[in-house]
Amino acid sequence: MLAAVAETPDEDFERPSGCAGWLVRDLVCHLVIDAQDVLITLVTPAESAPTVNADTYWKPVAPPTGDDPLDALIPRLAAAYGEPRLLKFHLDDVGSAAGRAAALADPAARVATQGEVLTAGDYLSAYVLEWTLHHLDLVARLPSAAGPPAEPLAAARASLERIAGDVFPASFSDRDALLIGTGRRAPDAAERAALGDLAARLPISLG
Repeated sequence: MLAAVAETPDEDFERPSGCAGWLVRDLVCHLVIDAQDVLITLVTPAESAPTVNADTYWKPVAPPTGDDPLDALIPRLAAAYGEPRLLKFHLDDVGSAAGRAAALADPAARVATQGEVLTAGDYLSAYVLEWTLHHLDLVARLPSAAGPPAEPLAAARASLERIAGDVFPASFSDRDALLIGTGRRAPDAAERAALGDLAARLPISLG
């Protein structure tokens, strides 16, 4: 994902992303904040027993309305960078650091974040889902950009299926399962028929 952002032409930062209401530059700014969150959480140890795991960490929420103060802050913060190269540099800086911290973390260590306790391994697994979805958001309207590799796509699909308590049809690619499952793309008639009863429980909005 860091490479995909680095290779995105500056003019494409003004294009819409796959996140409703956010330009590509806004999404990249959000990724900077995500990377900072990873760094903070991995050095915030907890002594108590885990309260959530990689799947229950995500709480189904109502689809975004644009009224959330943080959602409104992101575009203003992104605009303050002025130039795409500054956003690229900041994401590469903190994103690379987050990657190094993740590689050094003890998966069994317990960490605290957002009022919950979970193992570092589960926390990082939760972020595989988060960042795979945002990688899809990044390239949603950039057809020449490279999307997520097969391994995180498959892992993210498996996570979303566990959260949903059901599986997506085998005919769905991992990418389509994630896009349809989270409401980033509406299913066509054939896809809706294949979903069966699961269609009524979609989309799954995570927060």
